[in-house]
Amino acid sequence: MGNSKEEALFETLRAACSRQFGFNPRRVTEEIRYVGKEGHGRDQVHVFRDARTHSQIVLKNTFATLRETHGDKPHWSEAEKAHYKETDAEIDAQIQKKKAELEYARLSQLYLDCREQLLTHYKNSPSYQPGGATPREAAKALINSLSDQHDARLASFAEHYGSNDPDILVHHLLSPCHLEFEASHKS
Repeated sequence: MGNSKEEALFETLRAACSRQFGFNPRRVTEEIRYVGKEGHGRDQVHVFRDARTHSQIVLKNTFATLRETHGDKPHWSEAEKAHYKETDAEIDAQIQKKKAELEYARLSQLYLDCREQLLTHYKNSPSYQPGGATPREAAKALINSLSDQHDARLASFAEHYGSNDPDILVHHLLSPCHLEFEASHKS
């Protein structure tokens, strides 16, 4: 399908979702992806899917339907619907919060001290060492080791994010690495 036809479908979808469910068109644009057509003739519909949860929306003419289940898995929980109803101000506040969290991690003493060590586990890094742990495994091992040592940098990092869960801390610690590689690919 050409870009203009797909964009026309998205225009119709945004209008239908806003009218029928109170969804913010901006959220629909950012998080919904076109899957394709289903059915034949007059029963043909266009299927769209949420990029995170894979919840589906079916569009027939100008009418949208939320697929409440897909197989045995329930979709479109009240929390997910509320997420799509957030205002532009709420969306902007979330973006700013994520940027602040990323900036904190990027400038934290923990990240600055461990950056080179973390980067050696990325295949697209010049310092990559084949045969080692994945970045996530390496970061988790590092966090566990620092936790056992009662490292003050880790304690400060964990306090800032309000969690001692290694998986959450790994996510925040690796985020600046991902950002570095994204920036290097763009330039």
